[in-house]
Amino acid sequence: MAATGSRDDDFTAFVLARSARLVHFARMLCGDIGLAEDLVQTALEKAYLRWDRIEMADPSAYVRQSVVNQHLSWVRRRPWRERPSGDAAELDLFLEPVESDHTGAIHRRVAIGAALAALSRRERAVVVLRYVEDLTERETAAVLGVAVGTVKSANARALDKLRTAPELSGVGERA
Repeated sequence: MAATGSRDDDFTAFVLARSARLVHFARMLCGDIGLAEDLVQTALEKAYLRWDRIEMADPSAYVRQSVVNQHLSWVRRRPWRERPSGDAAELDLFLEPVESDHTGAIHRRVAIGAALAALSRRERAVVVLRYVEDLTERETAAVLGVAVGTVKSANARALDKLRTAPELSGVGERA
């Protein structure tokens, strides 16, 4: 982002432009809207403190990386405490909101949410980074801090699971 105004104005413009997308990304990682909002808030707090340094680079990539790091840190620290709960209907995993009464779209969202919830944390993170954030295998590996081969194998396992997921059988027919 170009420095067109004050630091606060530039940061505010960035938050207004990207926060909804970042929350969506975080929600796909963790499956819980409350936790997703907390992850993004923490990432944005850290970005604000370093805004002068990251503003000229790629602030979206910086904040996305921070969200992933926060999520992984949360998972490592709290495996026995807080866990997202609820059924797959609570997972709102698509980019486009559902308009009026499109039950086919709702069925697809629920089915994909259930199928993604069945993936491991790493598999889910790889799928979200590769297919929602449209990162390359190398970029995904860098974000997750793993080897490219790990991304490839996790992606292959995740796609195999998604292809055979009972939740997704016939999901296209309902639309």
